Amino acid sequence: MDYSSSSSSQLDSGRREEYIDQVKQQLAVAQAQELLQRMSDKCFKKCVTKPGSSLDNSEQKCIAMCMDRYMDTMNIVARTYSSRLQQEMSRMGS
Repeated sequence: MDYSSSSSSQLDSGRREEYIDQVKQQLAVAQAQELLQRMSDKCFKKCVTKPGSSLDNSEQKCIAMCMDRYMDTMNIVARTYSSRLQQEMSRMGS
C-alpha cells in the first residue's frame, strides 16, 4: 500500500508542475487581455470624440499612435523594472 501512495505522490508532483505551468500561461493571457482592454479604453476615449458607425482617418491614426505610445511606455517600464530587480538581486547576492 505504501508503494501505491508513493507512486501516486510522484504523479501528483509531476501533475502539479504541469498545473503550475498552465496557470502561469493563463495568467499571462489574462494580463495581456487586460492590457489590451485598458489600452483600447484609454485610446478610444482620447481619440474618438464623436462615436459613430465607423472611425474617420484622423481617429484611426490617433488610435494607432496612442496604442504605439502605450506599448512603448509599457515596454520601458517593464525593462526598467526588470533591470532594477536584477540589480537588487545582485546586491543581495554580494
